[in-house]
Amino acid sequence: MIATTEDGRSLEVRVRHEVLRIEPWGDGSLRVRAGRHRILDDVPGALVPAKPSAATAEASERSGRVVNGALTAIVEIADTDTGIDAQLRFVRTDTGEELLSEQRAHFWWPGARLFMPSRNGYGRLEQRFTAYDDERIFGLGQRTHGRLDQKGLVLDLVQRNAEVSVPFLLSSRGYGFLWNSPAVGRVELAANGTRWVADDARQIDYWVTTGDGPRQILGHYADATGHAPMLPEWAAGFWQSKLRYRTQDELLAVAREYHERGLPLSVIVADFFHWTHLGDWKFDPAEWPDPAGLVRELSELGVKLMVSVWPSVNPQSENYRELHENGLLVATENGVPFHAPWKDKGFDVEMPVAFYDATNPAARQFVWGKVKQNYYDLGVRAWWLDGDEPEIQPGHPHNLGFHAGPGAEVFNLYPHANAQTFHDGIRAEGDDEVVLLSRSAWAGSQRFGAALWSGDVGATWASLRAQVRAGLNVAVAGIPWWTTDIGGFHGGDPSSPEYRELMVRWFQYGVFCPLFRLHGYRDPRPAFGPEMTGGPNEVWSYGSDAFEAITASLRLRERLRPYLMDQMRVAHEQGVPPMRPLFVDFPADPAAWDVSDQFLLGPDVLVAPVLEPGVTGRRVYLPAGATWTDAVTGSRHEGGDWIEAAAPPERIPVFLRDGADLPIMPG
Repeated sequence: MIATTEDGRSLEVRVRHEVLRIEPWGDGSLRVRAGRHRILDDVPGALVPAKPSAATAEASERSGRVVNGALTAIVEIADTDTGIDAQLRFVRTDTGEELLSEQRAHFWWPGARLFMPSRNGYGRLEQRFTAYDDERIFGLGQRTHGRLDQKGLVLDLVQRNAEVSVPFLLSSRGYGFLWNSPAVGRVELAANGTRWVADDARQIDYWVTTGDGPRQILGHYADATGHAPMLPEWAAGFWQSKLRYRTQDELLAVAREYHERGLPLSVIVADFFHWTHLGDWKFDPAEWPDPAGLVRELSELGVKLMVSVWPSVNPQSENYRELHENGLLVATENGVPFHAPWKDKGFDVEMPVAFYDATNPAARQFVWGKVKQNYYDLGVRAWWLDGDEPEIQPGHPHNLGFHAGPGAEVFNLYPHANAQTFHDGIRAEGDDEVVLLSRSAWAGSQRFGAALWSGDVGATWASLRAQVRAGLNVAVAGIPWWTTDIGGFHGGDPSSPEYRELMVRWFQYGVFCPLFRLHGYRDPRPAFGPEMTGGPNEVWSYGSDAFEAITASLRLRERLRPYLMDQMRVAHEQGVPPMRPLFVDFPADPAAWDVSDQFLLGPDVLVAPVLEPGVTGRRVYLPAGATWTDAVTGSRHEGGDWIEAAAPPERIPVFLRDGADLPIMPG
């Protein structure tokens, strides 16, 4: 029933029709797979091949263990009212302290794992674990619920605009856990147990790690799913965007004005509807007559052009028939293969559109060929992968059919595969700079150079508060490049004093985010369609007082760029994100696990954003184990306590650790 495999490094357990495999997968880490009759190797997942480790396994008739560095898995076969059942526990190797344990759902049936068959080897899968009263849970991608600690929540495992499923969590108990399945489902982080559910899939697959604190756990996760590349220096600067610059001349006029005003600008965006049709993947020559010349002039100004590239394909696109006839589009189980309505150029009404199948290597090659010909060869080097959840309407992923498998089993993989299209294409050109701004992601997306932004969020104070927590959970979920639409996406009146205050405070927060980017659909907002442009959204659009404060934020970002690039190298090499919760650096301070509206940028900068209107101060917690200096006033404080910090309109509280010398104030 229990046997060692892989030269005594792994265990395989067989109980009736179930096969359970436990194998080392990186330092202090173990992978567990459970299937019916056999273990499948063709199920999509996030893990990259593991480096060899000095793991050992031992087995007897009724029990076994695998020891891999700091982590030990113990499997026991127990008699139950319905026969026998195998159950796993994970403990610290040195102390035997329990980190995580599988839990039976019921004393009779089912056990810790459940397979409810549907058809052809597929079924509903459930995996249960014990709940711990004192546990806090972080990560799991990007959510709109506005909480940092996600214990007690039920989360859908599905991709939606602003809701990004990255099924990796970090526990305050000292372990990391990856649900290594892109299947649609949910995770229930309840008081009476944790349950992971896949609606329709073939086997259970999860990965557990431990280490000496959160930093090492995050490093193990990056080793297991892939490290982010090194962020190019230009990408650390300021990115300008609005809903849509309609023409080449409009966009160039904005870039020229930044230059004339002496304002920093690194990236400017040609957003949607710059194309002829969705799926043509090229500039509309009527509005963008000389994109190569546009790229050249922007380059002379020190600015990169970023273009928005959607995965959608209009049936009137010049590429539709070839994609359709070669099976390169996402299929459907029932009905026609169109997945969303879109009012594209040349049409007065909405048209149904398809999506290219990014899980198909041939489709990735085809799309990159068009992108290379129509963008890359013209000098474009920055890419906005919008709508890549993919944005289906209605939201029925179970009806989709992908090259990688049925929609229910692989839907969440799509943004990961879409990023791979661009990453692999760019690398094939001999180019090692990959920057992809993606609206969605999955575990491992970071290894393709995918940055995530928080989607089409509201232009409100409540939305700003939610972004702080969302960004920290994204960082814990292993994606170090993250940003928001500064000011929010939906709405915002540039002439409103109330909104101008929000914009200034959002900029002051955005300075310390990994990527620094202005975007939004400002008032007045016309009806959706190819003529839309939205209200003004340049830094001078919000009145002289706001402009002065925003300009100060732009200058501060420029001064911080060398420090930020140092932190990006740490993210690249060690897997520790630049923006992170306090507990990552101060795990021994219990209060650091509770603070959700502050964060660290690297080890030396503590940031406390202003998240309410009309305030000129706020409470700030300074973690124990360090001395903290107010970056503006120079006042020093021993950590381990709360203070009242000044937050006048021109700045937010920022503190430096242990005498760090960083240019927060102008020289």
